[in-house]
Amino acid sequence: MLPEHHEHTLATPAICAGVGLHTGERVRLSVRPAPAGSGVVFMRSDITDRDNIIAATAESVTQTRLGTVITNKAGVSVSTIEHLMAALSALGVDNVLIEMDGPEVPIMDGSALPFVQLLDRAGFRRQPMPQSVIEILKPVHVIEGDKRASLLPCDRFEMRFEIEFDSAVIGHQVVDLVVTEDSFRDELMSARTFGFLEGVEALRAAGLARGGSMDNAIVIDGDKVLNAEGLRYTDEFVRHKALDAIGDLYVLGMPILGRFEGIKAGHGLNNALVRALLSRPDAYQVVTLAPALSKAG
Repeated sequence: MLPEHHEHTLATPAICAGVGLHTGERVRLSVRPAPAGSGVVFMRSDITDRDNIIAATAESVTQTRLGTVITNKAGVSVSTIEHLMAALSALGVDNVLIEMDGPEVPIMDGSALPFVQLLDRAGFRRQPMPQSVIEILKPVHVIEGDKRASLLPCDRFEMRFEIEFDSAVIGHQVVDLVVTEDSFRDELMSARTFGFLEGVEALRAAGLARGGSMDNAIVIDGDKVLNAEGLRYTDEFVRHKALDAIGDLYVLGMPILGRFEGIKAGHGLNNALVRALLSRPDAYQVVTLAPALSKAG
């Protein structure tokens, strides 16, 4: 789908079901068309005694341990939104209502691929409102020990991500690319989340990873990948971190004209960077792309 510098929603509803990675609960999810200007909004259909609408905004992110959680003022939350958000961002979907009958977005296969396929089946509808983008004017950095996340001025959306793990399976990996719909489909969307076997019991004791399995994550034991099918890319790990970052940045609510650089960053640092950007009005501007002057593509 070409952006055309107009906002887009879905042509028809898209429905799927699956288990949550951390809760282990089965959830039915429906991505529905929404009016221009409404953004990405989640609705918990299983909650009827208080406000069950949660807008996917920077301010609504309340927790970032092993996933991104958004919560409204009534305390209603939705977790692990990042893979679906990455698919919406990369495919240029501005406005949708995402209905869920549980607390966590289904993990599916651990990547954004099933969500891209879901959105493709639904189709896309152009809306009359011109699309706005957030243009980075000055560098913004967030640093936490040896971890770092930055947004830098650039005339397109670029991403560089770097990770380093002691495991020989991962080691030092870097991905650096221009993020477009095509590059997302080719280079990132099928990269899966990953974890270490020795950490699984600790996560489960903390009430996390209850739905995790080798069907929806790469599991590493020392210097071995336990999944029978192996890796989808030799550097699948860093590609997944880039996928996560695209989803985490989309709580800005619009495409980015800028370059993201992450070193060992995760959901927490990604959200801290978004908040740092929004606290610096001199570092960005929101630009509405005039359809009459733009070229498709």
